Amino acid sequence: MGVRGLQGFVGSSCPHIYTVVNFKELAEHHRSKHPGCTPTVVVDAMCCLRYWYTPESWICGGQWREYFSVLRGFVDTFAAVGIKLVFFFDGKVEQDKRDEWVKRRLKNNREISRIFHYIRSHREQPGRNMFFIPSGLAIFTRFALKTLGQETLCSLREADYEVASYGLQHNCLGILGEDTDYLIYDTCPYFLISELCLDSLDTIMLCREKLCESLGLRVTDLPLLACLLGNDVIPEGMFESFRYKCLTSYTSIKENFDKKGNIILAVSDYISKVLHLHQGEKKLEEMLPLGPNKALFYKGVASYLLPGQKSPWFFQKPQNIITLDKQVISMSSDPKSKQGVSIYTESESTQEVPMCTEPESKQEILICTEPEPKQEVLCTEPESKQEVPMCTEPESKQDVPMCTEPESKQEVPMCTEPESKQEAPMCTHLEIKQKLPVGTDAEFNFEPSMCTFPEFNLEVAQYIYPEIQYEDPLNIKHRIKQQVTMVSDPEILKVAQTHHVQAESYLVYNIMDSGEIECSNTLEDELDQALPSQAFIYRPVRQRVYALLLGGCKDDTSICPAVKEWFVYPGNPLKHPDLVRPLQMFVPGGMPNLKTLWLSQEPAVQVQRSDTLLACFNLSSSKEELQAVESPLRALCCLLVYLFVQVDTLCLEDLHAFVAQALCLQGKSAAQLMDIQLEYINPRAVQLGSLLVRGITTLALVNSACGFPWKMSEFMPWSMFDGKLFHQKYIQSEKGYAVEVLLEQNRSWLTKFHNLKAVVCKACMKENRRIVGRAHWNSHHTGRWARQGSGPFRTSSAYGHSGQGQSWRDQGSGSRQYEHDQWRRY
Repeated sequence: MGVRGLQGFVGSSCPHIYTVVNFKELAEHHRSKHPGCTPTVVVDAMCCLRYWYTPESWICGGQWREYFSVLRGFVDTFAAVGIKLVFFFDGKVEQDKRDEWVKRRLKNNREISRIFHYIRSHREQPGRNMFFIPSGLAIFTRFALKTLGQETLCSLREADYEVASYGLQHNCLGILGEDTDYLIYDTCPYFLISELCLDSLDTIMLCREKLCESLGLRVTDLPLLACLLGNDVIPEGMFESFRYKCLTSYTSIKENFDKKGNIILAVSDYISKVLHLHQGEKKLEEMLPLGPNKALFYKGVASYLLPGQKSPWFFQKPQNIITLDKQVISMSSDPKSKQGVSIYTESESTQEVPMCTEPESKQEILICTEPEPKQEVLCTEPESKQEVPMCTEPESKQDVPMCTEPESKQEVPMCTEPESKQEAPMCTHLEIKQKLPVGTDAEFNFEPSMCTFPEFNLEVAQYIYPEIQYEDPLNIKHRIKQQVTMVSDPEILKVAQTHHVQAESYLVYNIMDSGEIECSNTLEDELDQALPSQAFIYRPVRQRVYALLLGGCKDDTSICPAVKEWFVYPGNPLKHPDLVRPLQMFVPGGMPNLKTLWLSQEPAVQVQRSDTLLACFNLSSSKEELQAVESPLRALCCLLVYLFVQVDTLCLEDLHAFVAQALCLQGKSAAQLMDIQLEYINPRAVQLGSLLVRGITTLALVNSACGFPWKMSEFMPWSMFDGKLFHQKYIQSEKGYAVEVLLEQNRSWLTKFHNLKAVVCKACMKENRRIVGRAHWNSHHTGRWARQGSGPFRTSSAYGHSGQGQSWRDQGSGSRQYEHDQWRRY
């Protein structure tokens, strides 16, 4: 995320806002000014991935042991001067940013096509100018930092807001990242990760006060400027004509500035010389051509306001009223008023409970309340002592808020007992439209700051929902949440949220909370029709995870809610998400309960967790063989069995390469791996490396959903996969080298190699999948390796025949619903 054109403008036109600073000196100054307070730098980790990934090889799937060593050096350097680091990762893509996310993913697809074209033409890795970060880098960085003992957090919205909030609230030394939005937020100092010299700890600090001096603005004007220029919330074209008018009337155009630079100066000049004249007298929409984009524009400006901050550009609303659907409802709790309503919102709530208004009115206003309150939640009028109960103890069966259907007038309980098996009613889009404020899009989902900073921001609320006028007479510092979750149990959802925020799980909370997940680009060759996309290969696993997390799908998956998957694969235009339904799975002993898997401390439950994990990969029949394999090779075997059963075009040589590299990796240091020289780069091996890495991320999802039967550290890639080492073994195996050569003449690994190979082959045979060598395979299946129209992976078939029909490239675009395991042979 960032402000259009601001980075280039600052770099070329405002060099005086750049200041060279030294972290060690800053830390010493901070300690002298704040005795007993540890100097803390909050790190936007997503901005730092390219800086951290310094291994020379990036094309083969990732040099994970080298990368882990780099991260350890980064952390140790700051620790040596007494600086604490707090790392933030993006937890989800906000709906308002989806279009921008799609645009970047499609651009990445074009870059990946260029990369594979280069590999086929030159048989070598492209230069750093075509660098593409290895698949799963952000996910594995989270777990690597936690392994290194660092405080690592995952956001409940896009991370930049929470980074800025954390820096402000905790009086941090500064923010380390690479995003011009940190110049807009009124928060602690902003340092550039790209300019950091780790040896000296020197970097560049960007001063927003000096930027304002250059532009003739105040710091509180910066959010307004950012939205007029365009960012990830405000499309660039929305104010294009307005910017042009500013430019044509601007009298101080600098010949040495480019067009974007002059636009920034012109818009700033308009704010300072025109808008300031009428500030406080006129509404902003009267001074700007907002038109139908008023609500979006106000939301964009409000998105920069951190907890406790206000914008002088927001016209003050009348006090003490809520206006909804042309109906005025008094905010007073005066008993004489027939429409008395008091609002109280619980900060960490995720469950929605309607607050009742005038008894004769069927209008509802959604309010968030604590899912498990210990006592009655009361809200009192400042001038009145009268208390109005909003929700009672869940164990009590009295005073349960009721939701009245507008047409049927039938009452439906909205708050149920936590142990109750009754599910809160799922809202369809039609129902949502009835419950949201008039004019609010049913797809709209505003997620304020993470639970660490649950402050109610009145300015944000007023302009996110312009149809509602709020008053905050008690200065209640709580958040409003307009959302329908996929899971009705608030306790289990809160556990999922905690794991998510602490960066301990992967995708679980997103599935349970909003039913929407995404996966970015993978190095996949769109011209290679023999290998399916990882999005399809691992989809059956995800479908079983959906069944586990969402529940209620034991007999008929068609009644289960579909999960929206924004997965990037060749041929997908990303105009709509794929709607993917849960897939019923068999778990020995029956489908487990999430509370049991996640919360129980009974020893027997650990076995159930492991059984569920294997069931997600449909490997229950190979439980004994897989359990006999030690970690981390057990995880590798699970993934290999699943891959070889799913994909027909994998052969014995591929298996040899995967197993040999895992064994040889055990005895190699990061330096030794760095010294490996590859004869050439094979595009198929590149895709296979990325395919296995995506399998590891899928395993992280499954492990999270099953209550962590395996330690995450047991199957991280630096323990079982190295891209360059795999590439070396793949080339050797493709040339027909003996197993002894693949194992570098280490006889102690020979027995283990044959044991692991036997486990994989035996498990595949149980699924009627025989792994054969490429020469034997080609002689019996002429043309299958280069086929363009037949299915290269196994499909659901009652007779166990591999698919020969529809190409995998045509099986996932648009918004098609996936209700069955289409790629598996039984």
